[in-house]
Amino acid sequence: MNGSTAIPADVPPAAPVRERLRLTEIFHSVQGEADAIGWPTVFVRLTGCPLRCVWCDTEYSFHGGQWHDIDAIVEQVASYGARHVCVTGGEPLAQKRCLILLRKLCDAGFEVSLETSGALDVSNVDPRVRKVMDLKAPDSGESARNLWSNLDHLLPHDQVKFVIASRGDFEWSRDAVREHAIDSKAMVLFSPVWGNVEPRELAEWILADRLPVRFQLQLHKLLWNDAVGH
Repeated sequence: MNGSTAIPADVPPAAPVRERLRLTEIFHSVQGEADAIGWPTVFVRLTGCPLRCVWCDTEYSFHGGQWHDIDAIVEQVASYGARHVCVTGGEPLAQKRCLILLRKLCDAGFEVSLETSGALDVSNVDPRVRKVMDLKAPDSGESARNLWSNLDHLLPHDQVKFVIASRGDFEWSRDAVREHAIDSKAMVLFSPVWGNVEPRELAEWILADRLPVRFQLQLHKLLWNDAVGH
């Protein structure tokens, strides 16, 4: 006898732990930014974010939400018939099982992108996923949270986004691109904060400094003016 307790034969095995995520919303829209801009896309918005950027336009995703089985999320995504899926937040990587969702969406044959702040480790994200990593400029109030080691885990299909609220943000972003040679690792996107920087002004700054970056506007704001579910 080794002192262990035998399990009676008539006791059923324990049920497997359900893989669940807290979800704010799933909706079908047009991708408004990054390299998939314009494509019909299913957005999976996970609940929760450890950052509080001053210009955030999705504060409603910080709290609440409902628990959903990951397999049920994948099934709902498939019901829309779109090829592109964007997992966003909040900060989706704040929920560790987000990695499982990303893998299962890739396994199901979707073109998957992940919108992440750049403050959380991306090293374990499925390499099939297109990471859209948002490095925070000073006017966001969260630039100290940038995890610069994430740049070592970028793949050629990934993108690094800078959301720019001022001339100071622009200069900080320009210097970060140059110092870390980010454009040699992935596509770099510069986007103006809606209502803070005129789009033409940002475009002219980019051209004047001859930066190897892609200017972008958020198409969904032009189409739906930040309405929830778009």
